[in-house]
Amino acid sequence: MAGKNVVELTDANFSEKTASGVALVDFWAPWCGPCRMQGPIIDELAEQVGDAALIAKLNVDDAPGVAAKFSVRSIPSLFLLKDGAVVEQYVGVQTLDKLLAAVKKHTSV
Repeated sequence: MAGKNVVELTDANFSEKTASGVALVDFWAPWCGPCRMQGPIIDELAEQVGDAALIAKLNVDDAPGVAAKFSVRSIPSLFLLKDGAVVEQYVGVQTLDKLLAAVKKHTSV
């Protein structure tokens, strides 16, 4: 489940939503314990970032095509994209401060 400021991505809308600007995408699954720990952090990040970057979640069970394209083998995996290209990536639960600093590095937050 995503918070109100977090966009749910799918195989169908991933390319369109991440093609321009900065996007942080959390690759997750509902059965993944660490992913459930990462969820509230992603929600808070979306609150703090506002419109400066897209904060999104992609359920790897529902969007296996995108997960395969990014060679996601462990979740949670987080990818920071700028104009559709990966600029940073993380595996495992990440802190709000770390993710906020990464987004700020690539935006004007």
